Amino acid sequence: MFNTCEHARLGLEQRVIAPLSKGTLIGDVEFFVGHLQREMVAFGKKLKERQIQEWQGYYINYKLMKKRVKQYAQQIQLETLDRRHVLKDFSRMLDNQIEKTVLFLLEQQGLLASRIAKLGEEHEVIQQEPRISRIAELREAYRAVGQELLKLLFFVEVNAVGLRKILKKFEKRLGYKFTDYYVKTRANHPYSQLQQVFKHVGVGAVVGALSRNLHELQENQQSQGSFLSIYDQPTLPLQDPVIDSIRAAVDRLTNSTNFLNFLGKHALIVDEELPTPVDEHVGGERYHFMSLSLNLANTFLYMVNTYIIVPTADDYSTSLGAAPTVCGIVIGAMAVAQVFSSVYFSAWSNKSYFRPLVFSSIVLFLGNAMYAMAYDLNSIWILLIGRLLCGFGSARAVNRRYISDCVPLKIRMQASAGFVSASALGMACGPALAGLLQTNFQILNITFNQDTLPGWVMTIAWLLYLAWLSITFKEPSREIEENHIPQQSNSVNSALEKGLRKPLLIGSEDKVDEDADQDNDDSEEAPEESRQPANSIGAAYRLLTPSVKVQLLIYFMLKYAMEILLSESSVVTTYYFNWTTSTVSVFLACLGLTVLPVNIIVGSYISNMFEDRQILLASELMVFVGILFSFNVIVPYSEPQYICSGLLMFVSAEVLEGVNLSLLSRVMSSRLSRGTYNGGLLSTEAGTLARVIADATITLAGYVGVSRLLNITLVPSFFICVVSIILTCYTYNSLY
Repeated sequence: MFNTCEHARLGLEQRVIAPLSKGTLIGDVEFFVGHLQREMVAFGKKLKERQIQEWQGYYINYKLMKKRVKQYAQQIQLETLDRRHVLKDFSRMLDNQIEKTVLFLLEQQGLLASRIAKLGEEHEVIQQEPRISRIAELREAYRAVGQELLKLLFFVEVNAVGLRKILKKFEKRLGYKFTDYYVKTRANHPYSQLQQVFKHVGVGAVVGALSRNLHELQENQQSQGSFLSIYDQPTLPLQDPVIDSIRAAVDRLTNSTNFLNFLGKHALIVDEELPTPVDEHVGGERYHFMSLSLNLANTFLYMVNTYIIVPTADDYSTSLGAAPTVCGIVIGAMAVAQVFSSVYFSAWSNKSYFRPLVFSSIVLFLGNAMYAMAYDLNSIWILLIGRLLCGFGSARAVNRRYISDCVPLKIRMQASAGFVSASALGMACGPALAGLLQTNFQILNITFNQDTLPGWVMTIAWLLYLAWLSITFKEPSREIEENHIPQQSNSVNSALEKGLRKPLLIGSEDKVDEDADQDNDDSEEAPEESRQPANSIGAAYRLLTPSVKVQLLIYFMLKYAMEILLSESSVVTTYYFNWTTSTVSVFLACLGLTVLPVNIIVGSYISNMFEDRQILLASELMVFVGILFSFNVIVPYSEPQYICSGLLMFVSAEVLEGVNLSLLSRVMSSRLSRGTYNGGLLSTEAGTLARVIADATITLAGYVGVSRLLNITLVPSFFICVVSIILTCYTYNSLY
């Protein structure tokens, strides 16, 4: 919560803004405060600006409901209303607003259906006497209907966002768990129309009719009158801009998706929550394909670097005189450093992309060289310092930020999917590569064996990458972002400060009333809804709602469980099954290779059959079963039990990660979509902390004995998983 001084400052700024826009002050001060006005604009005003003018009367009345919430807060403070009356009264108001919107939606769908039916009659006539000109005219007529449908979908989406916002605002002002109550009582009730807003009705039939007719007309025009049914021959999906836009809008509205979109959401590159009728494209001059490729290559190599040592870390630790379970510290040292490197790389990416990538490559080159030389120097400390340096070279924040800022919107999802795919392939290739490095020889008294070769291979890889980076990377031109206040002269700041201290005359009482209606709670709402990014960890934390905190806990849980499984695999399998390094490498590589096939299945099919929150809860339960199955309670502990339980846990965690990040991007504040302390950084920190704690748990459990290592390390995973399931059930309805 923001303190009283912050509220007062924000309220004062709003009183200054109105006179300045009328020209009371001139020059740079007017420009400066005008910029502040754009930044501090309330969500209600932004919602009104995005409305389709001719349909204004059919949108939910956000301003009216916002006033009502404020009245409730005042009346409850004066103890003139009780909780039950507030819930009942506001629920009735929401029901009426939703009904107004839904009835208009159904009316418009009927009009569109009538237009398509009339065009169908013309289509029948054209089939009898096909002419190229008439076919072209009919195609344009169908596209016009498609544009109207796109407007209707945009109308529904804006209303859906408005509903989510007013529910959050109600809870914030009154402290009631209203969303949980309202969704639980309305979601599946036969008389409720809440689902009509979030789950479109009839739109699919209209989209299908448009697609079929446009496809037939396209095929007929190309075949010059040969009217074969599109159902009689295999054809490629219709490539039409209008249909593509409609499908994208439907996907956003219903959260249905395909493999590419589902995978792209793993990158947690959060878009603006309110939709815009016209796509905003990043300038083409800022996009450079080779630079994007270098970012993805950095992602791939870093993940290879992370997991290439997992099969041999225990053997390397033993050869240096340490216990096998010290592998937990060796593997986790990289994650410890990454906790800090993620922050400074995220901040550095505000100014440059090239320099942090160069620094990352140099540090990783040195870190891997030290890791490899630790064997001949016979020093566990050199080994650990080398891994710490590798962690300090983690530039994933830069990789993600480059995609968010410099890749055009039309291919940003593909680039995001590429980022996730590169990570998944690196995770699989790391252990696989370690399995191939089974040799032992010396050159100039430098040892090359299965322990040191991973370090030497990555040293060469980062050296080659650095050369490629230096030659081909193109630093994008820096433009003034909307979320950064322009740097003006000291006279501007001085004038503004003076203006804030002086009372300013308001032009008219009408202006006062208008501002009061639109911005009466900007002191409360603007910090949350403005485009200003969070400027500190504390500010970012204050933006975390209970739903966001639960999703971050789930992300922590799944990363913890996966790290326990992967990091201790070599020690556990050697103790129970006498597996060789090659066998461990094959097992870990097979686990990594399941990532993309599993996401294909979930992204293309399962996510279209079930809601994200349903998949989330089911995946958590499957992770729980996998953890439970992994305990060594049956003697002897068998390979099938370990492999099956590990596979179940890993695959379930991968499914869980996809829907978890998808939900996280939806419930997270838009202020966390950019800046240094963004949603991607928060999720990275949560996952990295999970890895650090998991690796530390493995090392500490090693002091009890390798025979008890498996069960002791699974106990925290078990309890964290149980807690996350309980909290998911508690916040389930808020994930709407």
